[in-house]
Amino acid sequence: MVGILSYGTYIPTYRIRLADIAAAWKKEGSEVASSLKVQEKSVAGADEDAVTIALEAGLHCLSTTQMKPQEIEVLFVGSESHPYAVNPTSTIVGELLGLGNNYLAADFEFACKAATAGMQAVAGLLASGQSRLGLVIGTDSAQSKPHDVLEYTSAAAGAAFLLSREARSGSARSAGGKLIAKLLSYTSYSSDTPDFWRRDGMQYPSHAGRFTGEPAYFAHVMGAAQRLFEKTGSQPSDYDYCVFHMPNGRFPREVAKRLGFTEAQLAPSLVVGEIGNPYSASSLLALAAVLDVAGPGKKIFMVSYGSGAGSDGFVWETTAALPQFQSSVISHQSSVKQQIERKTYIDYVQYLKQTHKI
Repeated sequence: MVGILSYGTYIPTYRIRLADIAAAWKKEGSEVASSLKVQEKSVAGADEDAVTIALEAGLHCLSTTQMKPQEIEVLFVGSESHPYAVNPTSTIVGELLGLGNNYLAADFEFACKAATAGMQAVAGLLASGQSRLGLVIGTDSAQSKPHDVLEYTSAAAGAAFLLSREARSGSARSAGGKLIAKLLSYTSYSSDTPDFWRRDGMQYPSHAGRFTGEPAYFAHVMGAAQRLFEKTGSQPSDYDYCVFHMPNGRFPREVAKRLGFTEAQLAPSLVVGEIGNPYSASSLLALAAVLDVAGPGKKIFMVSYGSGAGSDGFVWETTAALPQFQSSVISHQSSVKQQIERKTYIDYVQYLKQTHKI
Protein backbone atom coordinates (compact mmCIF):
# COMPACT_ATOMS: atom_id res chain seq x y z
CA MET A 1 0.00 0.00 0.00
CA VAL A 2 1.25 3.46 -0.99
CA GLY A 3 -0.03 6.69 0.50
CA ILE A 4 0.50 10.35 1.36
CA LEU A 5 2.88 11.10 4.19
CA SER A 6 2.73 14.90 3.88
CA TYR A 7 1.68 17.67 1.51
CA GLY A 8 2.30 21.37 1.12
CA THR A 9 0.94 24.11 -1.12
CA TYR A 10 1.95 27.57 -2.19
CA ILE A 11 -0.31 30.27 -3.63
CA PRO A 12 1.30 33.63 -4.50
CA THR A 13 -0.23 36.53 -2.59
CA TYR A 14 -1.00 38.65 -5.66
CA ARG A 15 -4.54 38.60 -7.08
CA ILE A 16 -6.29 40.29 -9.96
CA ARG A 17 -10.05 40.47 -10.28
CA LEU A 18 -11.54 39.23 -13.54
CA ALA A 19 -13.58 42.42 -13.63
CA ASP A 20 -10.35 44.43 -13.91
CA ILE A 21 -9.08 42.32 -16.81
CA ALA A 22 -12.44 42.63 -18.55
CA ALA A 23 -12.52 46.42 -18.05
CA ALA A 24 -9.15 46.78 -19.78
CA TRP A 25 -10.69 45.22 -22.90
CA LYS A 26 -14.07 47.00 -22.63
CA LYS A 27 -15.85 43.81 -21.59
CA GLU A 28 -18.56 43.41 -18.98
CA GLY A 29 -16.73 42.01 -15.95
CA SER A 30 -19.77 40.55 -14.20
CA GLU A 31 -20.72 38.58 -17.31
CA VAL A 32 -17.22 37.16 -17.71
CA ALA A 33 -16.97 36.16 -14.04
CA SER A 34 -20.45 34.65 -14.06
CA SER A 35 -19.79 32.67 -17.23
CA LEU A 36 -16.50 31.20 -15.97
CA LYS A 37 -17.58 31.04 -12.31
CA VAL A 38 -14.27 32.63 -11.36
CA GLN A 39 -14.01 35.93 -9.50
CA GLU A 40 -10.25 36.43 -9.30
CA LYS A 41 -7.00 34.61 -9.94
CA SER A 42 -3.55 34.29 -8.36
CA VAL A 43 -0.62 35.99 -10.05
CA ALA A 44 3.08 35.17 -9.67
CA GLY A 45 5.30 37.97 -8.43
CA ALA A 46 7.92 39.51 -10.72
CA ASP A 47 10.56 37.35 -9.02
CA GLU A 48 8.53 34.12 -9.05
CA ASP A 49 8.40 31.30 -11.58
CA ALA A 50 7.66 27.57 -11.65
CA VAL A 51 10.92 26.82 -9.78
CA THR A 52 10.38 29.23 -6.88
CA ILE A 53 6.73 28.20 -6.60
CA ALA A 54 7.71 24.50 -6.53
CA LEU A 55 10.34 25.25 -3.89
CA GLU A 56 7.85 27.03 -1.63
CA ALA A 57 5.36 24.16 -1.93
CA GLY A 58 8.13 21.66 -1.23
CA LEU A 59 9.31 23.56 1.85
CA HIS A 60 5.76 23.63 3.22
CA CYS A 61 5.48 19.89 2.57
CA LEU A 62 8.71 19.06 4.40
CA SER A 63 7.95 21.41 7.30
CA THR A 64 5.08 19.19 8.41
CA THR A 65 7.09 15.95 8.58
CA GLN A 66 10.04 14.72 10.61
CA MET A 67 11.67 13.26 7.51
CA LYS A 68 15.10 14.51 6.49
CA PRO A 69 15.29 15.77 2.88
CA GLN A 70 18.18 13.38 2.18
CA GLU A 71 15.83 10.42 2.76
CA ILE A 72 13.78 11.32 -0.35
CA GLU A 73 14.77 9.04 -3.22
CA VAL A 74 12.56 10.39 -6.03
CA LEU A 75 11.64 13.94 -7.05
CA PHE A 76 9.33 14.49 -10.02
CA VAL A 77 8.16 18.00 -10.97
CA GLY A 78 5.20 18.45 -13.33
CA SER A 79 4.73 21.77 -15.12
CA GLU A 80 4.02 23.34 -18.48
CA SER A 81 5.97 26.49 -17.62
CA HIS A 82 9.40 25.07 -16.80
CA PRO A 83 11.82 28.05 -16.99
CA TYR A 84 14.34 26.08 -19.04
CA ALA A 85 13.81 24.05 -22.18
CA VAL A 86 17.07 22.22 -21.38
CA ASN A 87 17.98 22.16 -17.67
CA PRO A 88 15.65 20.38 -15.30
CA THR A 89 13.43 22.10 -12.79
CA SER A 90 13.60 19.03 -10.55
CA THR A 91 17.34 19.20 -9.87
CA ILE A 92 17.20 22.93 -9.06
CA VAL A 93 14.38 22.30 -6.59
CA GLY A 94 16.13 19.21 -5.21
CA GLU A 95 19.31 21.19 -4.61
CA LEU A 96 17.48 23.97 -2.79
CA LEU A 97 15.46 21.52 -0.70
CA GLY A 98 18.69 19.80 0.37
CA LEU A 99 18.00 16.35 -1.08
CA GLY A 100 21.69 15.65 -1.63
CA ASN A 101 22.59 13.51 -4.64
CA ASN A 102 21.08 10.07 -4.14
CA TYR A 103 17.70 10.62 -5.74
CA LEU A 104 16.00 10.14 -9.10
CA ALA A 105 15.02 13.48 -10.65
CA ALA A 106 12.81 14.13 -13.67
CA ASP A 107 10.60 16.82 -15.14
CA PHE A 108 7.16 15.82 -16.40
CA GLU A 109 5.17 17.61 -19.10
CA PHE A 110 1.59 16.75 -19.99
CA ALA A 111 -0.25 20.05 -19.79
CA CYS A 112 -2.31 20.24 -16.59
CA LYS A 113 -1.89 16.58 -15.61
CA ALA A 114 1.89 16.48 -15.63
CA ALA A 115 2.08 16.20 -11.83
CA THR A 116 -0.53 13.46 -11.52
CA ALA A 117 1.37 11.46 -14.14
CA GLY A 118 4.42 11.90 -11.90
CA MET A 119 2.35 10.79 -8.92
CA GLN A 120 1.46 7.52 -10.64
CA ALA A 121 5.13 6.98 -11.55
CA VAL A 122 6.22 7.51 -7.94
CA ALA A 123 3.46 5.19 -6.70
CA GLY A 124 4.77 2.48 -9.01
CA LEU A 125 8.36 2.89 -7.78
CA LEU A 126 7.24 2.74 -4.17
CA ALA A 127 4.93 -0.25 -4.65
CA SER A 128 7.68 -2.19 -6.43
CA GLY A 129 10.05 -1.64 -3.52
CA GLN A 130 12.58 0.29 -5.61
CA SER A 131 12.14 3.43 -3.49
CA ARG A 132 10.89 4.32 -0.01
CA LEU A 133 10.03 8.02 -0.31
CA GLY A 134 9.06 10.10 -3.32
CA LEU A 135 8.17 13.78 -3.69
CA VAL A 136 5.84 14.95 -6.46
CA ILE A 137 5.32 18.65 -7.19
CA GLY A 138 2.85 20.31 -9.55
CA THR A 139 3.83 23.90 -10.29
CA ASP A 140 2.90 26.52 -12.85
CA SER A 141 3.04 30.20 -13.56
CA ALA A 142 0.62 29.86 -16.42
CA GLN A 143 1.07 31.80 -19.64
CA SER A 144 -1.76 33.43 -21.55
CA LYS A 145 -1.87 35.89 -24.42
CA PRO A 146 -3.38 39.28 -23.56
CA HIS A 147 -7.04 39.48 -24.64
CA ASP A 148 -7.28 35.70 -24.99
CA VAL A 149 -9.96 33.89 -22.99
CA LEU A 150 -7.18 32.08 -21.09
CA GLU A 151 -6.11 35.40 -19.61
CA TYR A 152 -9.12 35.31 -17.30
CA THR A 153 -8.20 32.00 -15.64
CA SER A 154 -4.48 31.18 -16.13
CA ALA A 155 -2.98 31.38 -12.66
CA ALA A 156 0.03 30.51 -10.51
CA ALA A 157 0.39 28.03 -7.63
CA GLY A 158 2.17 24.88 -6.54
CA ALA A 159 1.35 21.70 -4.63
CA ALA A 160 3.80 19.11 -3.28
CA PHE A 161 2.99 15.60 -2.05
CA LEU A 162 5.39 13.31 -0.21
CA LEU A 163 4.46 9.68 -0.89
CA SER A 164 5.61 6.64 1.04
CA ARG A 165 5.02 2.92 1.27
CA GLU A 166 2.95 1.40 4.06
CA ALA A 167 4.72 -0.96 6.46
CA ARG A 168 4.29 -4.71 5.93
CA SER A 169 2.38 -4.95 9.20
CA GLY A 170 -0.59 -3.38 7.46
CA SER A 171 -0.76 -0.46 9.85
CA ALA A 172 -0.94 3.14 8.70
CA ARG A 173 2.75 3.65 9.52
CA SER A 174 4.91 4.12 6.44
CA ALA A 175 8.62 3.94 5.84
CA GLY A 176 8.87 7.49 7.18
CA GLY A 177 5.99 7.93 9.62
CA LYS A 178 2.21 7.77 9.60
CA LEU A 179 0.33 7.93 6.31
CA ILE A 180 -2.45 10.53 6.31
CA ALA A 181 -4.15 9.03 3.23
CA LYS A 182 -3.83 5.69 1.45
CA LEU A 183 -3.91 5.26 -2.32
CA LEU A 184 -6.50 2.53 -2.96
CA SER A 185 -6.52 2.56 -6.76
CA TYR A 186 -5.55 4.56 -9.83
CA THR A 187 -5.99 4.51 -13.59
CA SER A 188 -5.58 6.65 -16.73
CA TYR A 189 -7.40 7.48 -19.95
CA SER A 190 -5.51 8.96 -22.92
CA SER A 191 -5.91 9.92 -26.58
CA ASP A 192 -4.42 12.14 -29.26
CA THR A 193 -6.81 15.10 -28.91
CA PRO A 194 -4.95 18.37 -29.61
CA ASP A 195 -7.28 20.85 -27.91
CA PHE A 196 -4.48 23.01 -26.48
CA TRP A 197 -0.84 23.34 -27.53
CA ARG A 198 2.26 25.53 -27.60
CA ARG A 199 4.92 24.93 -30.21
CA ASP A 200 8.58 25.17 -29.30
CA GLY A 201 9.69 28.80 -29.26
CA MET A 202 6.18 30.20 -29.00
CA GLN A 203 5.51 32.46 -26.01
CA TYR A 204 1.81 31.73 -25.59
CA PRO A 205 -0.31 28.60 -25.95
CA SER A 206 -3.04 28.16 -28.54
CA HIS A 207 -6.33 26.38 -28.07
CA ALA A 208 -9.30 25.14 -30.06
CA GLY A 209 -11.96 27.18 -28.28
CA ARG A 210 -15.14 25.23 -27.61
CA PHE A 211 -13.42 22.06 -28.82
CA THR A 212 -11.65 22.00 -25.44
CA GLY A 213 -14.93 21.03 -23.77
CA GLU A 214 -16.85 17.95 -24.95
CA PRO A 215 -14.26 15.96 -26.97
CA ALA A 216 -11.42 16.99 -24.69
CA TYR A 217 -12.07 17.71 -20.99
CA PHE A 218 -15.40 15.92 -20.57
CA ALA A 219 -14.56 12.87 -22.70
CA HIS A 220 -11.31 12.19 -20.86
CA VAL A 221 -12.37 13.03 -17.31
CA MET A 222 -15.49 10.90 -17.67
CA GLY A 223 -13.51 8.15 -19.41
CA ALA A 224 -11.03 7.92 -16.53
CA ALA A 225 -13.81 8.19 -13.95
CA GLN A 226 -15.87 5.39 -15.48
CA ARG A 227 -12.81 3.18 -15.74
CA LEU A 228 -12.01 3.84 -12.08
CA PHE A 229 -15.57 3.01 -11.05
CA GLU A 230 -15.31 -0.29 -12.92
CA LYS A 231 -11.86 -1.09 -11.56
CA THR A 232 -12.92 -0.50 -7.94
CA GLY A 233 -16.50 -1.74 -8.23
CA SER A 234 -17.70 1.54 -6.75
CA GLN A 235 -20.17 4.34 -7.48
CA PRO A 236 -20.37 8.06 -6.60
CA SER A 237 -22.35 7.46 -3.41
CA ASP A 238 -19.42 5.42 -2.02
CA TYR A 239 -17.29 8.58 -1.75
CA ASP A 240 -17.27 11.48 0.68
CA TYR A 241 -15.50 13.92 -1.65
CA CYS A 242 -14.71 14.31 -5.33
CA VAL A 243 -11.93 16.31 -6.96
CA PHE A 244 -11.65 17.28 -10.63
CA HIS A 245 -9.27 19.44 -12.64
CA MET A 246 -10.58 23.00 -12.72
CA PRO A 247 -9.88 24.91 -15.98
CA ASN A 248 -12.76 27.16 -14.89
CA GLY A 249 -15.60 26.96 -12.39
CA ARG A 250 -18.12 25.48 -14.82
CA PHE A 251 -16.39 22.31 -16.04
CA PRO A 252 -15.82 20.52 -12.69
CA ARG A 253 -19.39 21.28 -11.60
CA GLU A 254 -20.77 19.91 -14.86
CA VAL A 255 -18.66 16.75 -14.92
CA ALA A 256 -19.46 16.02 -11.26
CA LYS A 257 -23.17 16.32 -12.04
CA ARG A 258 -22.91 14.06 -15.10
CA LEU A 259 -21.10 11.38 -13.09
CA GLY A 260 -23.64 11.47 -10.28
CA PHE A 261 -21.74 13.34 -7.55
CA THR A 262 -23.50 15.90 -5.36
CA GLU A 263 -22.60 19.55 -4.84
CA ALA A 264 -21.68 18.74 -1.23
CA GLN A 265 -19.13 16.13 -2.38
CA LEU A 266 -17.52 18.62 -4.77
CA ALA A 267 -17.67 21.91 -2.84
CA PRO A 268 -14.55 21.53 -0.60
CA SER A 269 -12.31 21.14 -3.65
CA LEU A 270 -13.60 24.15 -5.62
CA VAL A 271 -10.81 26.67 -5.12
CA VAL A 272 -10.88 27.83 -8.75
CA GLY A 273 -13.27 30.71 -8.03
CA GLU A 274 -10.70 32.39 -5.79
CA ILE A 275 -7.42 31.58 -7.55
CA GLY A 276 -8.17 30.52 -11.14
CA ASN A 277 -6.46 27.61 -12.89
CA PRO A 278 -2.82 27.01 -11.88
CA TYR A 279 -2.54 24.27 -14.51
CA SER A 280 -0.35 21.39 -13.19
CA ALA A 281 -1.13 22.39 -9.60
CA SER A 282 -4.91 22.56 -10.07
CA SER A 283 -6.13 19.08 -9.11
CA LEU A 284 -3.38 18.58 -6.52
CA LEU A 285 -4.23 21.90 -4.88
CA ALA A 286 -7.88 20.84 -4.82
CA LEU A 287 -6.89 17.53 -3.20
CA ALA A 288 -4.94 19.46 -0.56
CA ALA A 289 -7.97 21.65 0.11
CA VAL A 290 -10.05 18.53 0.75
CA LEU A 291 -7.38 16.97 2.98
CA ASP A 292 -7.28 20.21 4.97
CA VAL A 293 -10.88 19.60 6.14
CA ALA A 294 -11.57 15.87 5.78
CA GLY A 295 -11.92 13.55 8.75
CA PRO A 296 -10.42 10.07 9.15
CA GLY A 297 -11.80 7.19 7.12
CA LYS A 298 -13.09 9.38 4.27
CA LYS A 299 -12.87 8.34 0.63
CA ILE A 300 -11.83 10.83 -2.06
CA PHE A 301 -12.43 10.35 -5.79
CA MET A 302 -10.02 12.40 -7.92
CA VAL A 303 -9.54 12.86 -11.68
CA SER A 304 -7.05 15.24 -13.29
CA TYR A 305 -7.00 16.42 -16.89
CA GLY A 306 -4.25 17.45 -19.30
CA SER A 307 -4.73 18.75 -22.80
CA GLY A 308 -3.35 16.67 -25.60
CA ALA A 309 -5.12 14.73 -23.99
CA GLY A 310 -5.50 12.54 -20.94
CA SER A 311 -6.81 12.09 -17.41
CA ASP A 312 -5.46 10.30 -14.34
CA GLY A 313 -7.89 8.94 -11.76
CA PHE A 314 -7.19 8.16 -8.08
CA VAL A 315 -9.07 6.82 -5.08
CA TRP A 316 -7.75 7.95 -1.68
CA GLU A 317 -8.81 7.02 1.83
CA THR A 318 -7.83 9.21 4.79
CA THR A 319 -6.43 7.69 7.99
CA ALA A 320 -6.56 8.39 11.72
CA ALA A 321 -3.27 10.32 11.40
CA LEU A 322 -4.85 13.12 9.36
CA PRO A 323 -6.28 15.32 12.19
CA GLN A 324 -2.88 15.73 13.84
CA PHE A 325 -1.36 16.62 10.47
CA GLN A 326 -4.11 19.19 9.86
CA SER A 327 -3.28 20.87 13.16
CA SER A 328 0.33 21.21 12.05
CA VAL A 329 -0.74 22.75 8.72
CA ILE A 330 -2.94 25.29 10.48
CA SER A 331 -0.20 26.20 12.96
CA HIS A 332 2.19 26.80 10.06
CA GLN A 333 -0.41 29.10 8.43
CA SER A 334 -0.10 27.02 5.28
CA SER A 335 -3.57 25.57 4.69
CA VAL A 336 -5.11 26.23 1.28
CA LYS A 337 -7.80 28.40 2.86
CA GLN A 338 -5.25 30.48 4.78
CA GLN A 339 -3.19 31.04 1.65
CA ILE A 340 -6.25 32.00 -0.39
CA GLU A 341 -7.19 34.59 2.21
CA ARG A 342 -3.64 36.03 2.32
CA LYS A 343 -3.73 38.30 -0.74
CA THR A 344 -2.85 41.65 -2.27
CA TYR A 345 -4.81 42.98 -5.23
CA ILE A 346 -3.07 44.45 -8.26
CA ASP A 347 -4.43 46.32 -11.27
CA TYR A 348 -4.16 45.25 -14.91
CA VAL A 349 -1.07 47.37 -15.64
CA GLN A 350 0.79 45.82 -12.70
CA TYR A 351 -0.41 42.40 -13.83
CA LEU A 352 1.13 42.94 -17.27
CA LYS A 353 4.41 44.07 -15.71
CA GLN A 354 4.61 40.97 -13.51
CA THR A 355 3.47 38.33 -15.96
CA HIS A 356 4.79 39.68 -19.25
CA LYS A 357 7.84 41.53 -17.88
CA ILE A 358 6.96 44.78 -19.66
